[in-house]
Order: sequence, then C-alpha cells, then structure tokens
Amino acid sequence: MGFGLVRVEHPFSIIRVGPSFQLQLAAWTTAGFEHYAYCVSQAESDAIFTRVKEAAIDYGPSFDAVGSNDGPGNESGAKGDAPTLYFNDPNQHLIEIRAYAESTDLD
Repeated sequence: MGFGLVRVEHPFSIIRVGPSFQLQLAAWTTAGFEHYAYCVSQAESDAIFTRVKEAAIDYGPSFDAVGSNDGPGNESGAKGDAPTLYFNDPNQHLIEIRAYAESTDLD
C-alpha cells in the first residue's frame, strides 16, 4: 500500500500513512489493545488533565506507565514530539491525549 515503517518502539511498529497520520500496530495480546488517541489543543489537554486528576483516574506519561500518576510525558507521534497523557476509560480502553504546539495544524 506504499506505507513506510518509521521505527519500532516495543511493542509498537509505527507505520507512516500520510504526512500527519500514522498507525502504531501492536501484537494481539498487547495490554491496552483497544487504544484510542486524540490530538487536541494545549488548552484542551490541560482541561482534560484537570478533569482526570479531579476524578482520581490513574494516569501516566506512557502507555505502560498508567497508574504511576506521573506526567504528562513527551512522546513521538504523527507530527513529532508532544506532551502526551495516557489513562484508561471505564471499559479499560487505553486513551491517549496528545497536544502538539499551537502552531501545528491539527488536521
């Protein structure tokens, strides 16, 4: 399909689909298999983080550090490095919130 392998960051193989879209593929048995990532503004990220803390939801700076209540972290995504926060929803789906610099087009 013409997609390019960007890199491997265990347990993910990161595949570039387009200029601002990538897939992070993991093995079937990887914890957090249901993983949803959202790109939001910094203001939205701050508001989400506040609500997560107020609700006493465990969070972390990376997918494998949820519950450490450290963070947000800084991870590489489709548009480069950005502050990133991870937590689980009530159904234990892994939620990722990423906020690129305001000058970055979020489309």
